[in-house]
Amino acid sequence: MKNVSRAFIAFVAGVLAAPLSAQVAAADAAHPNFTGFWNLSRKQHPVDAGLVAKLPSGTALLDDSGAAEFLPGEFGGLKLKPAAVAAAKRWKPEDDMAVSRACLPPSIVYATQGPFPFQIHQGVDLIVFQYEYFDQVRIIFMDGRAHPPADAPHSKTGHSVGHWEGNELVIDTTHLSAATITNNGLSHSDNVHVVERFKLSADGRTLQSTMWFEDPEVLDNRGARYVQWTLQPGQYVFPYECDPTFGSKYTEAK
Repeated sequence: MKNVSRAFIAFVAGVLAAPLSAQVAAADAAHPNFTGFWNLSRKQHPVDAGLVAKLPSGTALLDDSGAAEFLPGEFGGLKLKPAAVAAAKRWKPEDDMAVSRACLPPSIVYATQGPFPFQIHQGVDLIVFQYEYFDQVRIIFMDGRAHPPADAPHSKTGHSVGHWEGNELVIDTTHLSAATITNNGLSHSDNVHVVERFKLSADGRTLQSTMWFEDPEVLDNRGARYVQWTLQPGQYVFPYECDPTFGSKYTEAK
């Protein structure tokens, strides 16, 4: 399956390359070009005030980007439904350390803010986000299409449609399968709705973004994260190749 995924990525990258070079160049003249390898910036503050100001009113801005994690019972200002509170209280860290769960990927709600790099392959009618974390790939449709019906398949990357608002890329995502929000027992449902904004810093070296999400089944308010990445030319995403038995093999070898 991973070989198929890599072949698909190579195909998409090829589609975005030479045959459309003139079209892409024209698009780049009208919009910022986000193509490149982006690694999580060590400087997450100060945030871009303009992006944060566009978050919906009353949104809780979580401060857990990178390797940071909330302690049990802490949710960064998110207001949980009673059932979500009960589920979080039942959660135990060791449950997620079981071999059977070691290679279960999170959705983009949690994965995007993690300390793993990703590459952007920018075209005109679609943009590809290729994440190192769990080898996940997102297709951002830029051709004006709508989301599919609610009963269409869900996945950890969902269905994403995007458009430009000036120099900002706005991405709307639905059809995400249920997964963690804060990695401490709080999970979103498969009806979560996500909106992201991306922009480049003035020097083009930093990719700045906000991601806000709403899930009426789980939360009484919206949550958001602000994340910054640094451009690193000449670098590439490596295969993640999660192996749930690696720890046991390492122990046996010792």
